[in-house]
Formats: sequence, structure tokens, C-alpha cells
Amino acid sequence: MLQLSEEFSAGNARLRIDIYGSRPLAHVLDEMTFLNYRLAEVQISFQVTQPAPDVIWDQDRTSKSVRYEDRVLILEGDWFQGELQKALVSMLALKMELSGLHAFHASAVRYHGQTIMFLGGEANHGKTMSQIEGCRRGGLVVSTETTVTDEQGVAVMGSKNVFLRLRAKGTERADLPNQDQGVAKFFDKTPEFNRYDDPSNVDLVILPAIDGHYDTKVTELIPFEREYQTYHSLMNYFGLNQLLAQGLPMPIIDTDELRLNRANFCQRFCQRRYYLIRAKTPQIIWDEVEKFL
Repeated sequence: MLQLSEEFSAGNARLRIDIYGSRPLAHVLDEMTFLNYRLAEVQISFQVTQPAPDVIWDQDRTSKSVRYEDRVLILEGDWFQGELQKALVSMLALKMELSGLHAFHASAVRYHGQTIMFLGGEANHGKTMSQIEGCRRGGLVVSTETTVTDEQGVAVMGSKNVFLRLRAKGTERADLPNQDQGVAKFFDKTPEFNRYDDPSNVDLVILPAIDGHYDTKVTELIPFEREYQTYHSLMNYFGLNQLLAQGLPMPIIDTDELRLNRANFCQRFCQRRYYLIRAKTPQIIWDEVEKFL
């Protein structure tokens, strides 16, 4: 029995999920914290606009399984909320890309009339602390965990929660340190976060590497490094390295054609200024950023 059809949207991207089974549900997800932290401005609606589902969940199957067939993600069995959220992030990110929106694992700050992106590339060492320091200096939050651009590299959306305070079952991470402790090491207090919601071109990209063991180093990245790190950032959402649940990896939803299109977008996006800044603190990172402005 079809229990529920629901649609998630981000920008002009739409993702429909149909749920079958004997257990009635009011919504697919109990809350949207993780989805909005990992993507941006995700909306939910009972009014489906897509002619067919992108995700099908059969609750009544006795064994838990996941597969991707004919561009539909099929879930069977009992799935925790956090596990569902991870799957929906990847599927909605794919739909966003197909509609011309690119989700970067990156924060961004509007500062002195320019938008500065702090890229979470291969290593992801400092995008949040750099964003916080930018706000401490009077910058506005364009995005925190995720920056979404259009095909021209204009930031059109961004997640606005600096910290993820709530993780549903299935998304717990014992390896991640307490976020407030990280802030306390660099700041005497958490600054005020004011939003910047207008579309803005990304003017400058910084790959931060905050490490207390190294001297300050500023390097302009060559074209290959720019595209390499940017591709890592974009690939963060497609779940190829993720387990949704014990023994169950996220199915491959990517294709060669999509990968080539993504690489071509990287090449276009990476025509702007790109720098690696390695420093002991986010304050030193920003001292160097100021020199570019």
C-alpha cells in the first residue's frame, strides 16, 4: 500500500519519494536539520510535481537493502532517520546538478563587497573556522557547510547553520570533535552571524590549511590543483565513499557523462583566483586574505 508521496526541493530541483508499507507516516523525515546543513534551503511538500518517484521505500520488506535501478533509488526494510537523510542528500544533490546547481563543500563570506569561498577540498582543514573569523571581522554569512552556485559560478544559495547541533540516528560521528571546543581554541567568544542572501559572484577562492605545526605559507594554485581540489569539493555529496548502514554502501548514482560535465564546470569555475593559505590560526588566514582585497 502506498502510504505517502512527498517531494523535497532545493532551488528548482525536485526529488520525489514514495513510501509503501503497513506503517502510516506523516512525513518521510521527522526533522530537516541534517538535510539543510548538508545542502541549503531544502523545502518539503505533499504536492508532488514529478510524474514518477526518484526514491521508493518499501518498509515491509524483512531484510534491509538498497539499490539504484533505472535512475530510481530503491530502499527496502527498516531504515533509521539518519540513514535516510544521507541517501536523500546524495539524490537531491544529483537532481540539483541536473538542474544547473552545483553544491560545493565550502563556506563563503561576503566581505568588503566581495564573496570569498573557503573550499573544503581533499583535506577540509579550516573552512568553518575561516568563515567564523570572517564574520568576527564584520563579514556576512553567505554559506557555512555548503555553497550552491549556478553554472556561471554565482553563489545563489547556502546553508546558514554554522554548527550541526543535532544528528539523527545513523549520522552519529564519534570522530568529530566538539564544535564549541574548536571555536574556544581560536576565539574568545562566538561572533554574531549576519546573513547575506543575495546572489553574488564568487570572487576569490581560498583553500585553508589551519595547522599549528607549520609556518604561514601562501601559494597560488596552478590550474590542475584548482580543479583537483574543486572536484573533491563537488564530489562530497554523491555518497561514493559512504556507508548508509552496516554493510550497505550508497549505490553508484553517478555516470561518466555527469562526471565529464562536472569536470567541465570545474574548469570554467577555476578561472578565478585560487590560493592555498597554510597558517596556525584562522586569524592569520584572514590577515593574508586581506592582502588580496
